[in-house]
Amino acid sequence: MIRVLLADDQALVRSGFRALLGSQADLSVVAEAADGAQAVAAAREHRPDVVLMDIRMPGTDGITATRTLTADPDLAATRVIVLTTFTDDSYVFDAIRGGASGFLVKDSEPADLIHAIRVVHGGEALLAPAVTRTLIAEFAARSRSGPAGSVRLGDLTEREREVLAEVAAGCSNDEIAVRLHMSPTTAKTHVSRTMAKLGARDRAQLVVLAYESGLVRPGWRG
Repeated sequence: MIRVLLADDQALVRSGFRALLGSQADLSVVAEAADGAQAVAAAREHRPDVVLMDIRMPGTDGITATRTLTADPDLAATRVIVLTTFTDDSYVFDAIRGGASGFLVKDSEPADLIHAIRVVHGGEALLAPAVTRTLIAEFAARSRSGPAGSVRLGDLTEREREVLAEVAAGCSNDEIAVRLHMSPTTAKTHVSRTMAKLGARDRAQLVVLAYESGLVRPGWRG
C-alpha cells in the first residue's frame, strides 16, 4: 500500500484527489493539509510514502514545505510531487532544487496522476515527460552551484558518468541499457551506485547534480 498525503489549500481539489486515489487498491490517503506548515506536521505524524504538494498555498508555500520535508532525516523515504497550474510555472525550478521528485500539472489525466505516484514511490522520479526535462534543463541553466557538484562527481567511474548523463536526458533504465549496450539490471546497478556516491535521494536529484556539475548542459542530448 502506497500511503499518500494531500497538500492543497482548496478543499474541493483535495476531495477530488482523495476520491481518485481511493479507487485504487494500492493507494491510500493518510492525511490532508491546507498549507505547507500543516503538510510538514502531517508528514511527520503519518510518515507518508508520497506527498502531493501544491506550490501556491497561503502561509507556508509548497516550496518551503518541500525543502523542510526533504531535509528531515526522519522523512528520508518520503517523496514529494509538486502540483502546479501551468507547465511554465517558474516555481517548479525551485521545487525541484528543493528536493521534489517531480511535478504534475493539475489538469493532468487521472491515470497520469496515479502513474506518477507509483513511479515516484518506486524511486524513478518524473523525468520521462519532455516537459519535465525542459523544466529541469531550464532550471539547471540558472544554477550557480557548479563547483560543488564538480568535486562530488570525482568519485564516479567513467561508466557511472555515462549513466548519469543518460539519466539527465530522462532515460529509463531500459533505455540506458540500450544506449550503453548493457543489461537493464546492470544499468539499474550503476544508477543505484551513482545515487549512493552522490547522496541523491532519487533520479530527480541526479539530474540536478548532472547539470550543476557541468557534466551535461541545457539542451544536451548524447
